[in-house]
Amino acid sequence: MRRRLAMILALLPALVVAAAPTPAATPAPAAAPAPAAAPAKPSLTLGSGLNSTKVGDITVHYNAMPSTQLTPEIATRYGITRSTNRALVNVSVMKGPRAAEAVAVPAEVELVAINPAGQRQNVRLSEVRDRGAIYYLGEARIEERDTIDFELTVTPEGEAPINARFRQEFWPPAPVR
Repeated sequence: MRRRLAMILALLPALVVAAAPTPAATPAPAAAPAPAAAPAKPSLTLGSGLNSTKVGDITVHYNAMPSTQLTPEIATRYGITRSTNRALVNVSVMKGPRAAEAVAVPAEVELVAINPAGQRQNVRLSEVRDRGAIYYLGEARIEERDTIDFELTVTPEGEAPINARFRQEFWPPAPVR
């Protein structure tokens, strides 16, 4: 598990580029109606990939996971606290008409985490630059069996602000190893 997570973090630049939305499926012929599509889940689950919001040729990718999913080495490298009451939030901003041509761009990123009781916490994000990729990493406080709503305001250099929201369920907590 640790090796797999370390590999995922090492490959994160490629994952961000590969996380482009897929084209809509071709509808079934009129004689055979297509089944109703299941509504999109508002929550991001570990292993489901990255959520994203696209405005023009800017795509903002975001995800969150329990910080205990990081290896001690990766957590230390990026200054992340591994704890059952901490979540790691990762945001990246890409510019380009298609995912394969997109490049990382710097941005001002503001993040607020809101718990089920409506308590808001401003999450401080640190910019990380690694082999042409730019990430914004932050930690949010979580409780056992928590669902957190995240509100993002991302302002890429020379662009208008982009707002996004996503929800992450954090339960059951993963044990610290």
